[in-house]
Amino acid sequence: MKDNDCIFCKIVNGECPSYKIFENEYTLAFLDISKDTFGHTLVIPKKHFENVFECDDFYLQEVIKTTKLVANHYKNLGFKAVNILNASGKEAGQSVFHLHFHILPKMDATDFDAWPKFKNDAEDLESQWNKLKM
Repeated sequence: MKDNDCIFCKIVNGECPSYKIFENEYTLAFLDISKDTFGHTLVIPKKHFENVFECDDFYLQEVIKTTKLVANHYKNLGFKAVNILNASGKEAGQSVFHLHFHILPKMDATDFDAWPKFKNDAEDLESQWNKLKM
C-alpha cells in the first residue's frame, strides 16, 4: 500500500478527521472509530511503517513512549488498567497496514476480555526453546 492510500497517513496529514488524544512531532494517539469499548485508542508513528518489522528503532521507541504516556494519562483519569495490543502482519490479524498499538482502558476486569483463548501447544518447552533461541 502506498502511503497516500493509507487511512492513518490521511489522518496524520489532516485529510481525514480524528479525535486526537495526544500528538507530538513523531506520533499521534487518537480514538478508534470502532467505538467497541470506551477510550479505545490507537497510537501510530507519523511516518508510514507497515508493521513492527519495518519500523526503525527510533520511531518504535517514540510510539512506545507515547503509548506509555497515554496509558498513564488514562490511569490518572481513574482507569484501573489497560490492555496494549499490536498485530503485525496479516496472519496476526492486522487490518490497517500502518503500525499501530491499541490501548484499551479498563475500569474493571469484567469490562471485556482482550485475550484470545489458546489451546495448549503439544511441543514441550525445551524443544520450543531450542528452535527459538537467538
